[in-house]
Amino acid sequence: MSFELIKKVNDAQLKKAVVSAKSGDTVRVHQKIREGNKERIQIFEGVVIRTDRTESHTSRITVRKVTSGVGVEKSFLIHSPLVEKIEIVRRAKVRRNYLSFLRERSGKSARLKGVDFDREDVNTVAADEPVVVEEPAAADKE
Repeated sequence: MSFELIKKVNDAQLKKAVVSAKSGDTVRVHQKIREGNKERIQIFEGVVIRTDRTESHTSRITVRKVTSGVGVEKSFLIHSPLVEKIEIVRRAKVRRNYLSFLRERSGKSARLKGVDFDREDVNTVAADEPVVVEEPAAADKE
């Protein structure tokens, strides 16, 4: 298979509009769950501790929450058809991309410094705007 054909298939799978979630954001991820013949939407709310390959069709976020005293982490492919939508609830000021230090912390030491933001503006994404994926330079193709 040629690279151009693979790229064409990958670009067809991209969602037209995606919310840009960053590390430190508290998000609500609406995910489709299939049980037998039925489908339902399950919401997973937690802190984004990692973002991977944000400009790619395989972009992924890792979300962490503490439930009944047990830390739970889930990774979501942003462009997956199973992810219905991602809603940003809070933003925090962080200085790194991978917040692995939150795993050892609990209680007040696990808090992040909040930042003011326009929640409606961030969560409404114009579906008309196409997703821009960085294309390698012409010299790299040779």
